[in-house]
Amino acid sequence: MTDEVRNIVASHGKLPVDVGTLADEADLYAAGLSSFASVQLMLALEEKFDVEFPENLLNRKTFASIAAISAAVSGLVADHQAA
Repeated sequence: MTDEVRNIVASHGKLPVDVGTLADEADLYAAGLSSFASVQLMLALEEKFDVEFPENLLNRKTFASIAAISAAVSGLVADHQAA
């Protein structure tokens, strides 16, 4: 999951740094993630994993790091599969 999220961040996050050099816990906003890019990232994640981010996850904390995004997507995928 983390590798897939990292690839999506690399292709949709529009970061000025190589995502491969960032730790999973690195602050993506400090690395250059913009609010607009986070929306693009969310849409790409929804499409890739066939999930929808609920309103309570549409915040800076959810997209703060690759680890945070992976945790959120893992939870959404688990909920989707349980439904």
